[in-house]
Amino acid sequence: MIEQQIKQINRGIPPQVQLIAVSKTKPNSAILSAYNVGQRHFGENKVQELCDKWESLPKDIHWHIIGHLQTNKVKYIAPFIHLIHAVDSIKLLIEIDKQAKKHDRNISCLLQFHIAKEDTKFGLSYSEAKEILESSVYSPLENITIIGVMGMASFVEDEEQIVTEFNELADIFKKLKETFFKNNDSFKEISMGMSGDYPLAIEAGSTMIRVGSTIFGSR
Repeated sequence: MIEQQIKQINRGIPPQVQLIAVSKTKPNSAILSAYNVGQRHFGENKVQELCDKWESLPKDIHWHIIGHLQTNKVKYIAPFIHLIHAVDSIKLLIEIDKQAKKHDRNISCLLQFHIAKEDTKFGLSYSEAKEILESSVYSPLENITIIGVMGMASFVEDEEQIVTEFNELADIFKKLKETFFKNNDSFKEISMGMSGDYPLAIEAGSTMIRVGSTIFGSR
């Protein structure tokens, strides 16, 4: 079933959209089923679980941390993480830069924005992101690269609301690109869309979808 779902999703999405298989709470055997049909990008939200999986699974897997990341946990993933999706403070960026430097790495990051109408989601407003990017502490950071934005739409059945929220993130991306990353080719990612809403996210401009239950079944 996992293999079929991966193939089906990949057939239905444009070539420029990256499928991230959200493997949190799933056993290594399920990840290997996806891996065996060519899936290489996997998303986790708990640092300990991510580190355990990295230790025991093939080393050509690109690991994404998609959950809220505490600064004191960055050191554990700094040696191998492919992309950090949920950066929502300058404090976190400084810590990622510090830990990346220790491993002689440059770590790619996405700025997380609060686009949902729900209070439970983390994320920045546009003005908070602007403040970070204009701050004197951001400019000296050499071991991180901000390559785009990430957001989660409200968990509702109202498609119009979901589309509005995805469009808001796409607009934020455009504004940031024009204002801060105009000549930066690496700033190109919009991570939005999950199992229930990724077709809408792709229509709104998503370049990365984070799909879990559609691939692996519900938790």
